[in-house]
Amino acid sequence: MEFTDRERAAIQRLARFPLLDAINGRRSRRFPVGGEIPAGPLAFRSKHEPRPLSEVERAIVLSAVTGVTGWHYGISHHPGYAPALPNYSGAAGGRTFPSAAGFHTVEFFFTDESGTYFLPTRDAHPVAPIAEGDGIPVDRLNELLGRVRQLSDQRLHIPREEPFLEGHNTWIANHPGSLLVIPVADIAQHTIANLAFFAQNGYLIYDDVNGRAIPGIERFVGLAHAAEPFPLSFVEQYSITEATAELMTSSYNGHLLLGAMGLGGWSFDGIDRLTVLGAAGVPGLGFHVETDDRWPLPNPTGLPGVFEGFCRPHFSNMAAAVDAYLDRKYGPGGPFHPDTPGPWKDSRAVRSAAAPVTEELRDLLVLEATYVDETFGRFPATVPTIWIMNYLQAQHIDLDYYDTLFTGGAYLSTHREHDAVWHA
Repeated sequence: MEFTDRERAAIQRLARFPLLDAINGRRSRRFPVGGEIPAGPLAFRSKHEPRPLSEVERAIVLSAVTGVTGWHYGISHHPGYAPALPNYSGAAGGRTFPSAAGFHTVEFFFTDESGTYFLPTRDAHPVAPIAEGDGIPVDRLNELLGRVRQLSDQRLHIPREEPFLEGHNTWIANHPGSLLVIPVADIAQHTIANLAFFAQNGYLIYDDVNGRAIPGIERFVGLAHAAEPFPLSFVEQYSITEATAELMTSSYNGHLLLGAMGLGGWSFDGIDRLTVLGAAGVPGLGFHVETDDRWPLPNPTGLPGVFEGFCRPHFSNMAAAVDAYLDRKYGPGGPFHPDTPGPWKDSRAVRSAAAPVTEELRDLLVLEATYVDETFGRFPATVPTIWIMNYLQAQHIDLDYYDTLFTGGAYLSTHREHDAVWHA
């Protein structure tokens, strides 16, 4: 991607925008050029045509939501592990948003007028850490775009009616000209990560749904807290809540950036996730979907060859999924492989000091995960395997709408000056 002098100057200006101004000026600015509210006290029709984000604008928004900014620092100390390093993390790279214990189970899709795309970042390593004052290095934007995989040359189709969209979003969500960023979490992998977290710290789980212990769990009564098992439903709710924090904070980063750039848009959850994944009678992203009379809703499990949940049918069984999870942590490029670079003066020594996964721990994870899968016909049992909560929509706003219907201060100086700064 080539940058004009105007775009380079705009990026430098963006880097100087005050954080507190972005926070205090954050609002959902939904009305775009080319938009129309057909009725009600805020009825308005834009005089302009929809205008997509430029390639540079799109790349900057994606970098704020998904960007890899350096190395993950890991969990520094746990007295129960010392002198070993706690082995929680799932990825070595650090992204623009936090992840519980560094599990990093979220990936990203996006769509606009040019098509629908997958942007993997959770296992990406940084080219080099971004130093204080670097802002948005333009070479990072090209590196980011180099990982994009096009899935379709069409914008993702979402019918403009309920139940595909919540009623208040039917006029605007996925609007022509907009960029829609779709963070997606693998709750199957996140649940395996939490089973490992609890097991490594001496805890078992039990099946509170059916009111029984997991057969064979008695082999592990020697764990420090074996007499205090956690209910399965709690562990799964814990997992989906932690992953939702990734989904929300990544989209919130993008929302703050919109004000700094003078773009409109907002972070929201008013698009049916099953519609987006392809489980509501429309193609969506085309995820594999399974159904069962025991489940209240269809259960998407992954997009084959693109984003596959750590469960069947993408793995032959849960033992294979557990082994893949452990390989992600300890295999080449993982956070606990000695050859993975890092932020420490002796990164090889730090990564090599991570607590190992014993055969006993691996057997416990396989036992628990297999029990859940065989008992409930899916993994995890009580929450979706693949989860979407928040979206980010970015668009050029129509200042006429805000000037006509709002008092002063409805938008920032960056919105007023956006065209002069970013466009010829």
